[in-house]
Parts: sequence; structure tokens; C-alpha cells
Amino acid sequence: MTWTQNYDPFGSALLSPLAAAVPVVVLLGLLASGRVPAPAAALAGLAAALLIAVFGCAPAEVANPDGPGRAGWAGTLLAAAGYGAAFGLLPIGWIVLNAVFLYALTVEAGAFDVVKRSILVLSDDRRVQALLIAFCFGAFLEGAAGFGTPVAVTAALMVGSGFRPLHAAGLALLANTAPVAYGALGIPIITLAEVTGLDERKLSAMAGRQLPFFSLLVPAWMVWVMAGRRGVVGVWPAVLVCGGTFAAVQFLVSNFHGPSLVDVVAGLASLVALTVLLRLWRPAETWRYPDESAAPEAPTAEPLTRRAVLSAWVPWVLLTGFVFAWGLPPVKKALNTTTPGWEVPGLHRAVVRTAPVVPQPRPEEARFNLVWLSATGTGILLAAVASAFWLRVPPGRFVRLWLRTVYRMRWPLVTIAAMLAIAFTTRYSGMDATMGLAMTRTGAAYPVFAALLGWLGVALTGSDTASNAMFGGLQVVTATRLAESGVLPLDPTRAAILLAAANSTGGVMGKMIDAQSIVVAGAAAGRPGEAGAVLRYVFGHSVALAVLVGLVVLFQAYVWTAAVP
Repeated sequence: MTWTQNYDPFGSALLSPLAAAVPVVVLLGLLASGRVPAPAAALAGLAAALLIAVFGCAPAEVANPDGPGRAGWAGTLLAAAGYGAAFGLLPIGWIVLNAVFLYALTVEAGAFDVVKRSILVLSDDRRVQALLIAFCFGAFLEGAAGFGTPVAVTAALMVGSGFRPLHAAGLALLANTAPVAYGALGIPIITLAEVTGLDERKLSAMAGRQLPFFSLLVPAWMVWVMAGRRGVVGVWPAVLVCGGTFAAVQFLVSNFHGPSLVDVVAGLASLVALTVLLRLWRPAETWRYPDESAAPEAPTAEPLTRRAVLSAWVPWVLLTGFVFAWGLPPVKKALNTTTPGWEVPGLHRAVVRTAPVVPQPRPEEARFNLVWLSATGTGILLAAVASAFWLRVPPGRFVRLWLRTVYRMRWPLVTIAAMLAIAFTTRYSGMDATMGLAMTRTGAAYPVFAALLGWLGVALTGSDTASNAMFGGLQVVTATRLAESGVLPLDPTRAAILLAAANSTGGVMGKMIDAQSIVVAGAAAGRPGEAGAVLRYVFGHSVALAVLVGLVVLFQAYVWTAAVP
């Protein structure tokens, strides 16, 4: 039997979305309190999601005396939660585990100390280091892999380089906003085009006419968070070169090539441009944390040789190569030939989405693929294996270190699994759509809320791709209605392109507060128990930037309509 999602279970435009928001409020509220461990907060949020879904959001079919009733609906939702938990562990948890392991391996072998010192040679200013690692290198990793890889890797790199753990986690999340819409070789935009039927190149171009403003802004915002307004003034050439190069390349590639290589090219270009600048310019004053020693190296440290530096960077070069290769569609397709998959019992095509979320009733598929070989985490693990050979780490020591990392990451992995279980429960129960539909009732102000809807989708699912798949159709339906009624001064197709792209660009600002990213960042920074502190650190920035995206979309909808392709 199939279950048709009920988007207004309480018959009230106010009560239904408020009830649907309860699991998210419970999760984020407990995390933000700082008094409840992240695993407990995630499990409490999951319990709330299941209770609300079973007893509040059950579809009309549960009242059928000839059907399985509420028990059958509960079984369907438990299957959804299990599906989400499995997806949380593979591929997402697998990425985090092996990224942290690679970092631990380089520390154990002594190579990371050389990496840290080589970064300090470029600049011992923490502001510049954050731009190099979190923004430039993180953007490249986002473009090559996505799915938590850049946050995990850059947070670990910054902690190893001497950043405070909370700052490392928060800055990694903040820097990971601008490139997210084109992450994993453009998958979010490609998915958006598939679910909406809109032109992929036009969606790419539209997002590329919104995000460059924020690619310029985010580096300055990062430095401001670290060191205040005076700190930004002290490194404005680095901020301008870093953000300006990334923004310019992002605009050009997204508008004249397409979505697949935007972050890869822009990330590398900004990294090279900033490195060249540092050969010619240094900040007048070096900014470091107040409790840090002014000297970054001990006086007895041996001078770095070019050979030692190159050798120490080999693991990270291998990581880059493997991650990039694993993201290429032909490679992924070849590796997926060995991927077994199963339809989730009791869930596959058992739930039906209906209008206005989708144009025609559509059964939701639920197929779990055991992507053991094509997962990005496997590429990272193989990079670690190759690094162990390079660093001459014995096999026994390698295995013991990996098992130690698994033990250290046990609770973060449980947390990630529980958080993805919440996301899948809200998706299959229709609670996500209930909250989204509430935003579509805002009329002329909807362009702002289109971006906030994308922000909500990413905050719920942890993925811009998933948010686009979830709300892309809804954005097109709403845009068409507003254009046909004359509320938007655009034809329906252009209105749909603008608001669908806004779903993706607004969504990138939700990436820093989605629960799985917070746990990933905290775990990679060596503070798996401080998810609440990380959330409090970034929450206000996430909301402010999402609203700014909405205002840009509003301006393009009513004033700068020529920007819409």
C-alpha cells in the first residue's frame, strides 16, 4: 500500500508548519544549549521526528480500516530513519573517518609538522593562513568531492597548524559556503536541472550571477570573525586577491562553460593568485592569537629543505589526486559497476509526493547503494594507504592507527547517522514540504523566502543537492504562479530560473549550520563533544548571509531583471 503525503495534517496554515518544525527545534535547541551531548541531541531530535510524523503527520490512508493503519505508517517511517542512518555512515561518515585518519597518519609520521612549518613560511599570519587553507584549498576540495570532505580536511589542517579548535571548525564551515552550489563537480546544479526540467546552463549562469558577490564577501567576513574590522583592513590585499580571483573565475566558468568545473578551477586560481601575492607582499603586522608565542618555530628547529617540504606534502597531493579522480563521472561510473544495491523494504515507492510540491503524483524511491568502492571516503583511504608507503609507516602501525581513529570517531559517527535519520524521516513524512509550503505564501516578498527555503532545505538535509531535489519543483511551481499573476515582472520561464537558482544559492548558507557539517567540523577539529559551541559560533552568520542572498534575489527579481537569463 502507498501513502500519500499530507502537507496540512492539522488543517491550519500555522499549526502544521510549527509541528513540522519541532524536530529541528529540538535538535538545534539542545545542541545550542551546550548542556546536551551531540549524540543525545540527535537521538532526541529523531525521537521527536518519529513521534510527530506518526501521530501528527500521518496521511489520510491510516484511517482506512482495511489497511495496516498507523502501525504500517510507523513501520514505513522507521524504514526511512534506518535508510537515513545508513546513508549517514556511508558515504558521509566514511569521508569524515578517513579524512581524520589521513591527518592522524601524517601527524604520527612527523610529516604534518613540516607541512605546518611550510605554511608558516608562506605567512605566519593566521588570517592569511585561514584564507589559504579554509577558503582556497577548501573550495577546490568542495569542487572535487563535496559531501563534507572540505570541512573535514581543512578543519584538521588548521588545528594542526595551530588554530584554536573552535575557530578552525567555525572558519572551515564559514569558508565552505561560497563554493557549495557547484560542489562535487557541479552535482547540485545538475540535479536542480534534472528535477525542474530547466536548462542546466541557464541555471548555472544564474547562480553564477548571484554567488560571486558572496565569494568576494566571505573571505572578508572570515577575517572579520577572527580579528575584527582592523584585522580585515590589515590584510585587505589578500582578501581582495583571494575573493576577487575566485569570484571572477566563478562567474566566467559558470556562465561560459557550465557547472562541473567551477569550484575546481576557481579554487586553484585563487590559491595560485594568493600564493603569488605572498611572494610580493606581507601584512604590516602579523596577527596571531593573543596567547600564542610570537615565534612560530622553536629556535632549535632544523631549517626546511625543499625536498623535506615536498615529501611532507605528498600525502595531501595524493589526497587531492584521489579525490579529484573519484569525482570524475567516468571513474565513478566504472567503480559503481561493483556497487550492490537494495530497495529499502517497506519504503521504496511506498510514499507518494503530490502537488504543489511536484506537478504530478510521484512515488518516492528508496534504494540504498553500498558505494564501498566509488565513495569519496574510499579514495581518501587509498590516499592514506599510498601515503603510508611514502612515509614508510609499517602495516601493523597503520592498522592500529586506523582502529584508534575509528574508536575516537565512534560518537561522531553515531551522531551523523542519527542526524541523517532525522533528515530522511522529515522527507518521507512530508514535514519538509510542510515547512517549505509555509514560505510560499509570502507573495511579492517570495524571492527573499525562495533563498531561505533553500537555506532550510540544506539545514535539514546537509546537502545542497538534496535541497534542490526536495524543493526545486516547488520553486518552479511558485515562480510560475507569481509570474502568471503579474506579481513578478518576468515571464514564467525566467522567473523559474531565478527562483530555482535561488534555492541553490540560498542553500549554500545553510551548509554551515546543518547538523552533520557541525559534527564533522567539530570531530575533525578534535572537539567532537563541542557541537553546540560550533553551532553558536556560526548560526548568526548563516542567517545573516542567507538573508543577504535573499535580498540579492529580490533585487534581481524587481530591479536588475536583465541579470536573469
